[in-house]
Amino acid sequence: MREREVPTPDGGKLALYSYGSVDAPGERRVVLIGGAFLTALIYRPFSMALSKGLGEGWAVDVYDRRGRGSSSELPANYSMDTEIADVRSILDATGARNLLGHSLGGSVALNAVQEFAGTSYEPDKLAVYDAAVNIDGSMDTGWLDGFAQSVDSGNVGRAMARMKRGMQPGTALARIPEPILAGLMALVSRTKVNKVLRGLMPTGVAELKAAYDEAAHPRDFSVLPRSTRFIVGSKSPEYYKVTAERLYAAVPGSTLVVSPKGFHGSIPAAVKELVTDISSYFKD
Repeated sequence: MREREVPTPDGGKLALYSYGSVDAPGERRVVLIGGAFLTALIYRPFSMALSKGLGEGWAVDVYDRRGRGSSSELPANYSMDTEIADVRSILDATGARNLLGHSLGGSVALNAVQEFAGTSYEPDKLAVYDAAVNIDGSMDTGWLDGFAQSVDSGNVGRAMARMKRGMQPGTALARIPEPILAGLMALVSRTKVNKVLRGLMPTGVAELKAAYDEAAHPRDFSVLPRSTRFIVGSKSPEYYKVTAERLYAAVPGSTLVVSPKGFHGSIPAAVKELVTDISSYFKD
């Protein structure tokens, strides 16, 4: 593994980690863009597994987006444009020709490639897993303001409860009364992983608003590469499936894959079948 810092045009920096054949050429590099509340460290098992699945001569690059790890904090004027500019900086630093996005990182990847269409930054291949994009109102964003208020007031349990219920509508978790769920979330927030999540909550508010506040339209993404692959987990919340189906219908030549055992956290968990499918997609 190789670690380095990538400067950004606005004076910031991004922590970049490369796995596999760290000096691989651009056509054999995959940049992984992680989701909200997750650091590059959490994606290490998947990055290692994917680089192994891709084989000799391939590299996987994963970076800490703003506000996490060793990367710079979110700038005052943060928006999706900040994320897109950061993707461009990572592509410049690595020369990578392939992109993979998970959850909110999928939203960043889709918005970036939409802007890159027809330029030298347009990737050879693009894949997203459970992309968190608000397509024609596919995501109910009514919970966001309450979540932001809870974060601002320091009520971690209630903030986590509102986020869980908002991000996973229709699940058993969403049916738990909020006060009870808030108490449960206050307890689990003491675990190591959730301490990281808790620390990233202020960053998450800005990220989620940038991704969800305005509903996009499927036709907005019709310029994506014809080889784009939309992947969803069969056990992921329904919202991700609806979003993927709408995007798949809008992008000519794209493919839609439902991972039979997949759940929303399958990528950080490095689920074997998903690693195999994604590595095959980029290699073939």
